[in-house]
Amino acid sequence: MPDTQWIDVGSVEDLKKKPLQEVSSGKMTIALTYKDGTFAAISGVCNHVGGPLGEGTLDGDYVVCPWHYWKFHHKTGQGESGYEQDQVPSYATKIENGRLYIDLSSATKRKKQSHKPHPLARPVLRQAGPIRVVGISTTAMTTEHPRYSTSDAMLDVAIEHARSALKLETQCIKLRELNFRSCEGFYSKAAQACTWPCSITQMDPTDQLDRVYEAIVHWADVILISTPIRWGNASSLYYKMVERLNCIQNQETIANKHLLKNKVAAFIIMGGQDNVQGVAGQLMTFFAEVGCQFPQFPFIAHSRGWSAQLMVTLDELGEKGESPGGPDRATSIASIRTLLTPSEEGEGFGRQYHDALQRGPDVVLAHAAVRALLLQPSTNKE
Repeated sequence: MPDTQWIDVGSVEDLKKKPLQEVSSGKMTIALTYKDGTFAAISGVCNHVGGPLGEGTLDGDYVVCPWHYWKFHHKTGQGESGYEQDQVPSYATKIENGRLYIDLSSATKRKKQSHKPHPLARPVLRQAGPIRVVGISTTAMTTEHPRYSTSDAMLDVAIEHARSALKLETQCIKLRELNFRSCEGFYSKAAQACTWPCSITQMDPTDQLDRVYEAIVHWADVILISTPIRWGNASSLYYKMVERLNCIQNQETIANKHLLKNKVAAFIIMGGQDNVQGVAGQLMTFFAEVGCQFPQFPFIAHSRGWSAQLMVTLDELGEKGESPGGPDRATSIASIRTLLTPSEEGEGFGRQYHDALQRGPDVVLAHAAVRALLLQPSTNKE
């Protein structure tokens, strides 16, 4: 039996003011509790990934780790029911002359119960087979009442081309169809608190972002992200996803562990607003930080740009029951004629309009009707 090693941790009157607190001796930290008029002391280091137990909370008889909510009995150090073999050291305490003492030599043995690793924690090994492409749609909409989405349509075309023309393996994930929690800021608690697999994924078996992790870490060679432009930025679902992907980037920071190897990322960006370059830059910056490579042309993007302003102007006039007059009329008609001029050259709106005319007889009829209206002489007296 080693000699006792009592250390003075402070005034009893001061220490009893908090039900749980961290005290230390040198590099050793202790979670000190005061419950039902009695002090108890256990190790301040959680068995999971080293969370600070003394900074947690007291739930009945159990100290709850602030990082991932593992529980240990405040007196014995044993884990909660079913995990009693997960035990942190406990220490003897005594009170003398209004001071509280803890005997460091009395520490019980730390025990770690075996936990089955999460399936995502397996080694990242590229299985044999053709190139694999995962498309991830970040477009938000009501699942029960779907609408047409240009970014989804472009993604469908790309995935079908990869599957049919290039004979690649493909899958498509629509984030709006997954039930997954928002990032809860474990990294803000401590870098080590942000784990791989994601802390939420490990704790919550109903969280469905594991499908995205499985696809981009263990399955895909090509990651194809589609997003609309919302208020000049990528979609809210995109940001919800990438905040949870911080656990991948964090492995680079704290463990020098590269989860994404030999992966190519590319993007589809569609919007009724501009700022394509800004959105593309955001997407490329993040996926570069998690280790992805990029092709020569890493994104395809379309936005209405200047034509959107024209449409807004016409909508506003329509709501007022007015038509453009004077110089505004001439300017509007010139803009509309430019907008409705198909072209076989380039990749801009003129080319898209030309292709639409080739595909749809309804578009041809609408085009003819609008052109006829534009050619009518003005009846306005100026």
